Amino acid sequence: MNGIADYEFVRSLGRGNHGEYFVAATPLRLPVRDEYVAVKVLSGPTSEDVFRRATRELSAFAAVQSPYLVTLYDAGQQGSSFYYAMEYLDEGSLAAPAQGAAPPDRGRIITAVADAARAAHALHEAGIVHRDIKPGNVLLSRGRGKLADLGLSQVISPGVTMTGMGSVGAIEFTDPALVQGAKPSRATDIFSLGATLHRALAGVGFYGELPDDDAMFALRRVLSQPPTISSTLDPAVATAISWSIAPNAFDRPATALVFAEYLDSLV
Repeated sequence: MNGIADYEFVRSLGRGNHGEYFVAATPLRLPVRDEYVAVKVLSGPTSEDVFRRATRELSAFAAVQSPYLVTLYDAGQQGSSFYYAMEYLDEGSLAAPAQGAAPPDRGRIITAVADAARAAHALHEAGIVHRDIKPGNVLLSRGRGKLADLGLSQVISPGVTMTGMGSVGAIEFTDPALVQGAKPSRATDIFSLGATLHRALAGVGFYGELPDDDAMFALRRVLSQPPTISSTLDPAVATAISWSIAPNAFDRPATALVFAEYLDSLV
């Protein structure tokens, strides 16, 4: 794919849930000074109903004011393909730092997750649950973090099971209560923040490595064993993660902002 609408793609940034990301030259019509933007093109055909619902969710996301949220610029549909454009940050993410860049150290990882927690809090205060917090959606920018890519899985495919929602490996960042039918909430996003911090610092998930090609195996492991915190993490970080993933949601931080402020104390 060379582009979509008036976006001329420069290169692919890789695939994510339900689509592929590209770096694109900024169209002249956008009031953006940056030379490039990031564009996500959703996989497969998109109906008019899905387009309306996805656009409504993205508009709500874009209306939230936070320096820790990636800025959304545009959304549209070309033929049956839905796309949206956002701020492009060239330092990569916690999952994939920019090529040639040094991996983020402990302090920068904790700061980036704390910033993502502040972004999540801003969304929560606006009545929005992100639903897809993971290392690939915590982008790095000038020593800070920004939260990207509102989880649109349930908008695109309402009612689907976890096995149909993007990469199976992403289930390690999902509160097991969601897999069992609970509704997305502040608490489920806080679980995801803790899981993101764990993966970024320990280099491993709560359940070991989950295969992308065996959904039933991944689900069985998540539902049959409690999350296990790596013994390689220092006690303060392990305590923070344990708090964020407490089995009873009421025992977790009351808000993502409370969690962010606690993480600040660890840096």
